[in-house]
Amino acid sequence: MSAPSVERVRAALADAGHPDTIAAFPAGTRSAAEAAAAVGCDVAQIAKSIVFRAGARAVLVVASGANRVDMGKVGIAIGQPVRRADGGWVRDATGFAIGGVAPVGHLAPPILLLDADLMALGTVWAAAGSPQHVFRTTPADLLRMTGATVADVREAG
Repeated sequence: MSAPSVERVRAALADAGHPDTIAAFPAGTRSAAEAAAAVGCDVAQIAKSIVFRAGARAVLVVASGANRVDMGKVGIAIGQPVRRADGGWVRDATGFAIGGVAPVGHLAPPILLLDADLMALGTVWAAAGSPQHVFRTTPADLLRMTGATVADVREAG
């Protein structure tokens, strides 16, 4: 049996009609580079989760592992300013530790943005509730399961 946070992701995938593609990597997948090395894909195929705060709400940006996220673009996309969220707040708001924040299975629904750059990719890998777990999916399935808004969130440069 996996951690409760991983089981929450497993249940959310099942509820969404998505196959259980969760895989465990004991060495960890905390960063996009670690995750890409673990699963054997390009870093751009890692759908990394970046959490910001908009007042009391969590804002989850699911971004390509190759991109840095521009907070200003995120604020424009959701129509309000955002600020960085610390690890304790992220855990309380989402039910996930940093490094394991999944795009599904949250304790309270976050405001969700999907990096437009992900939409050009085929298979992507996202965190599945712990820094050691990821699941295989497609950008189209992420969009369908989360109801996220696709936005340009990539930092220029």
